[in-house]
Amino acid sequence: MLDLKVSIHKALLDRLNLGMLDKTPVEQLKTQISAIMPELIADFDQPLNRQERENLLQEVVDELMGLGPLEPLLQDETITDILVNGHDTVFVEKRGQLERVSTRFQDEKHLMRVIQKIVSAVGRRVDESSPFVDARLADGSRVNAIVAPLAIDGSLLSIRKFAKQPISIEKMIGLGSLPQEMAHVLEAIVASRRNVLISGGTGSGKTTLLNAMSTYIDERERIVTIEDSAELQLQQQHVARLETRPPNIEGKGEVTQRDLVKNALRMRPDRIIVGEVRAGEAFDMLQAMNTGHDGSMTTVHANTPRDALSRVEQMIGMSGIDITSKSSRAQIASALNVVVQVTRLSDGRRKVKSLSELTGMEGETITMQEIFRFKMTGRDDDGTVLGHFEATGIRPKFLQDAEAHGIKLPSELFRPEMRIG
Repeated sequence: MLDLKVSIHKALLDRLNLGMLDKTPVEQLKTQISAIMPELIADFDQPLNRQERENLLQEVVDELMGLGPLEPLLQDETITDILVNGHDTVFVEKRGQLERVSTRFQDEKHLMRVIQKIVSAVGRRVDESSPFVDARLADGSRVNAIVAPLAIDGSLLSIRKFAKQPISIEKMIGLGSLPQEMAHVLEAIVASRRNVLISGGTGSGKTTLLNAMSTYIDERERIVTIEDSAELQLQQQHVARLETRPPNIEGKGEVTQRDLVKNALRMRPDRIIVGEVRAGEAFDMLQAMNTGHDGSMTTVHANTPRDALSRVEQMIGMSGIDITSKSSRAQIASALNVVVQVTRLSDGRRKVKSLSELTGMEGETITMQEIFRFKMTGRDDDGTVLGHFEATGIRPKFLQDAEAHGIKLPSELFRPEMRIG
């Protein structure tokens, strides 16, 4: 049935007016396709009963009105990433591993139509003068597209899917991403309004962890989120979501994350959550953390906690503020309390690799202490990474703040070299 659906889908694309497809009401499209279907089914010599014909009709309409060949991949909950490398090459990530699938588009024009449909839905554009764009699907999945002349062998489309139900801390514990003991500490960090930086590489699970940790925020607090493409899935009722805007075709009208961070300060937020800091907004975010907006959170691309702090320092330099390195580091040390490092292992699994606390400054160096870590011990025969979580034996300073908020953690959690989980 799937092969027949794909074949009929391709045949319909030859018959239908692609330029009018998006403007045609669903029922009218169904009527048009119903008139053509008997002939197409006969051409493919596939006898179908009435129910099978109705199911096939609905599936074909869903593909035409949705994102074409991508629809089955978007519906497959085992797929986390869809990577389109030109019209005839599609890879997906399943359970942390990349694999090529048979999905393909009719031609480059067909792929471009799907890309334009995605980006236009969120008021963005992609063409030769603006050849790359970030966007999102209706369900919050993150999309990046890059087209000619920058994409040499055909348009490139990357979709990072998000679960219909946000992944909870409990599910992350079940998947082995972190142990229960560390989850208790993360809850104490959020509830006691410590400022958190989540660091990790591409696809390591930064946003997933940010979503999960946000569930510990009190329902009575007002949260303002700031993102390039809205993808956070906060569960609280009082959430004000802001999204950047790219410049128009004349190069005007751009609204950056930095603009939104500045505006958020006028919105009476209890906490500010920036999906990811990339440039000068890092300075404004730190200023907000230092001026009464405790408990704020953000993410950054970096491979270690120390690299994460260096990245933030570089971003302060992008703000255009004339500030010395020592002053930048002092800002970071006073604003941030905790760095959580996440990683994707070589076997595809994601782990919270380290939880560290910033403790101040020594000279011009920011001082940190690691509280928990994931220690790798080897691999088994099928390539699965072996290891365990352990405490370093350091009792964090933020425990005093947690206790002031009525949260008491057992001291045995922090015994030296203690295996946890």
